[in-house]
Amino acid sequence: MSASRARRRGTAFVVCLLASASPIAGRGAAAAEIPGALIVLDAAPGTPGSEASGAPPRFALLKDGQVFVGGTGRLETGRLEKAEVQALRRGADAVRKAAGAAGTLRLGGDEHRVLRLWLPEEKPGEIAITGDPAAAAPALQPLAAFLAQLLSFDHPSLVSYAPAGYAVAAREGRLVGGCRPWSFGFPITAALRAPQLVPAASAEGWPSGAWPASVCVGDHRYLVTLRPLLPGEQP
Repeated sequence: MSASRARRRGTAFVVCLLASASPIAGRGAAAAEIPGALIVLDAAPGTPGSEASGAPPRFALLKDGQVFVGGTGRLETGRLEKAEVQALRRGADAVRKAAGAAGTLRLGGDEHRVLRLWLPEEKPGEIAITGDPAAAAPALQPLAAFLAQLLSFDHPSLVSYAPAGYAVAAREGRLVGGCRPWSFGFPITAALRAPQLVPAASAEGWPSGAWPASVCVGDHRYLVTLRPLLPGEQP
């Protein structure tokens, strides 16, 4: 891994840990419904000016070994060897067992920091993790190290991922500066109610990920996000 890439991932990890606690808006239980998913980790992006509704998964591992790594505005994909997949599954299983039937794990430190680990093939399928991995008690440090690995995941096979479509979500709000017109083939009120699917070709020129766009419709201002979708994922 290059020094510049290491710095970028390290910075992203620190920002993520400093994010305030909140579920990833617009995703909910759908994080566990990515086709073929084994492990999905969601974390609020935390970058100033970002919108959680547009954040892709921080980490997602599929059954075929394909892996996705997300950030505020980027999404990369790669492929892992069988032994690497098995090692990650063992780490996730250790977190699941520590969380117990309640599906919660407290690492210590600031409980306003929240991660959500989804294990679609296991029970509980959703695990809420609060606290700071760096503040974990000695008995929890192996679990904290595993979570830190997912948050700053790197692999030689990772390349930029171009999604086939996006989940468009909107809420009323204003950004400093101008705004753009609404250009999608459905009213913005639909995106206010629930995320809407748009193909990548229709989203050209729009910011994506957790970076919002400012949109004007009549006298109203909106913040609009385009969350990149993984293969087979629906909004």
